[in-house]
Amino acid sequence: MSIKIAGAPCCWGVDDPKNPNLPSWERVLQEASQAGYKGIELGPYGYIPMDIERVQVELSKNNLTVIAGTIFDNLVAESNLEHLVRQVDEICSLIIKLPPSIQEEGQQFPTPYLVLIDWGHDERDYTAGHPDDAKRLSPEGWNNMMTHIRILAEHAWTKYGVRSVVHPHAGGYIEFEDEIKKLMQDIPHEIAGLCLDTGHLYYSKMDPVQWLRDCANRLDYIHFKDINLYKYQQVMTECIRFFDACGKGVMCPIGQGIIDYKSINRLLKEIDYHGYITVEQERDPRNCDSSLRDVSQSFAYLKSIGF
Repeated sequence: MSIKIAGAPCCWGVDDPKNPNLPSWERVLQEASQAGYKGIELGPYGYIPMDIERVQVELSKNNLTVIAGTIFDNLVAESNLEHLVRQVDEICSLIIKLPPSIQEEGQQFPTPYLVLIDWGHDERDYTAGHPDDAKRLSPEGWNNMMTHIRILAEHAWTKYGVRSVVHPHAGGYIEFEDEIKKLMQDIPHEIAGLCLDTGHLYYSKMDPVQWLRDCANRLDYIHFKDINLYKYQQVMTECIRFFDACGKGVMCPIGQGIIDYKSINRLLKEIDYHGYITVEQERDPRNCDSSLRDVSQSFAYLKSIGF
């Protein structure tokens, strides 16, 4: 098993690029490198500038490569498609010009990936983690989203050679067990892979170990998070947006929460997973002064158990 551990700007609270409290992207790259990471995601569209020279300089200064870019947006609305395609063009044309990360032996598709996440629906944001309360899309809305995913993934691959992976995300319209199963029926693996996230799976009432095992043949990329059980049980009693729950500390450093990473390590060896995992710990950016400490602890813990 050959696995590389990467980081992501959401560990510094970077989820909404318009949030006035975000740390500078240069600081995020510097602290990720200090913590021991060799790879990082771009974060949400609009956070790291689409300026090849500046980004190049900061990456090489910090000995980092970019593992993925992300589209974190409404994948359902037909009126948004043009904007989504523009994001694919801007993100992919940047990431393919950056120094490539090392490809692990046995890694099926080369990084950097394009991570596709449906987001931006209040009615789902407030029911994140509650499969029985959350409204589902109409057949028409679901078909729109599947068509858009196919268009974006095919465009990224044919024009840029970038592999797309779909990320089920708490608070979006691809979150729960029934939706992930339907996604896998409707989007064949040759079109797009799956990026499963251990924290989102647990948050949304699924067992991460079981889902990683069951989806082994569709798994191109993995996100690791951990969940503070006490805070999780607390937010599950509230009508709360997903990122507000993260602001209350529901995500914690890897190894300090409820998710069993020793079992996950054994499973990834069993399914012969090769490639990248990215550590994430969403938070309020106003609390990012503890980010370096937390991402360092996550990295050290994963190394200590054999990653």
